[in-house]
Amino acid sequence: MALERLQKILSEAGLASRREAEEWIREGRVRVNGKVAAIGERADGSRDAIRVDGKRLHPPAAKTYLLLNKPKGVVTTTSDPEGRNTVLEILPPPLRRRVRPVGRLDVQTEGLLLLTDDGDLAARVSHPRSGCGKEYAVKVSGVPSEPDLERLRRGIFLDGTRLRPCGIERISTTGGRGKGNSWLRVTLFEGRSRQIRRMFQTAGHLVSKLKRTAIGPLRDGRLPPGAWRALTPAEVKALERSLTPPAGSEAPERSRR
Repeated sequence: MALERLQKILSEAGLASRREAEEWIREGRVRVNGKVAAIGERADGSRDAIRVDGKRLHPPAAKTYLLLNKPKGVVTTTSDPEGRNTVLEILPPPLRRRVRPVGRLDVQTEGLLLLTDDGDLAARVSHPRSGCGKEYAVKVSGVPSEPDLERLRRGIFLDGTRLRPCGIERISTTGGRGKGNSWLRVTLFEGRSRQIRRMFQTAGHLVSKLKRTAIGPLRDGRLPPGAWRALTPAEVKALERSLTPPAGSEAPERSRR
C-alpha cells in the first residue's frame, strides 16, 4: 500500500472527517510508530502502528468496486416500500451488506451502475464538478431539430435552476421530421431526477428507451442485463484519475491495489 496522508487514513477508517482528523493531529492525539504525528505526515495504514488517543487503528478491509448492468423494472435503492426488486437483490447476500449504489437510475432506465463501499470515491463520482460524465444511449420519438439540440446542450431550466451543459450527438434517425425516431448519445455531468426524459420532453420528443453506457472511463458492452462483475484494479485507477477534485479540496492520492 502506498503512503497516504494521516487525515485520509483516519477518515477512511470512519473515525472522523479529514478536517477533524487534522485537528486531532494538531492536538497531538495521533501517534505513528510511537511518535507524535505531524500535519502533512504520511503513513502506510496496512503496516504502520497508528494510534488515536492510545487506541490502535486496525487496517481497513480492501474496498469493493462492482459494475452492474441494471435491467428495467429494478429500483436503484437498498430497499423499496412498494416491494419492487432492488439492485442489491441481484448481488449475493454477503455483498449486499457491504456496497451501496452510486447515484441512481430510474426504474425504467437500464444500464451501468457502480456499487462500492468506498464512500470517498462514491462522493467524488457523484459530485457535479468531478468531471465524471455519464453517457447514455437515448431513443426519442421524432427527429429533434439542431436548434432544439443546441438549446439542450447549453443547459435548460428545470425546477427553476439551469442544468449544466451536456453533450448530445446524433447516432441514427428514421423517417422525416416529426415522424420516425432518433437514437442519440447524451453525456451528463450531473444527475437530476429523470433529467434526460424531462429535457427531451420540453423539446416535444418523448424518450422511449434509455440506457447508461458509460460512467467516466468505465464501459462494458458485453455485460448482460442483470449481471455484475468486480472492477479490475486498472479500472479503479482509471476512474480515480478521471475525477477532478472539488475546488479547495486536497488532491486525491492514489493507492496501490
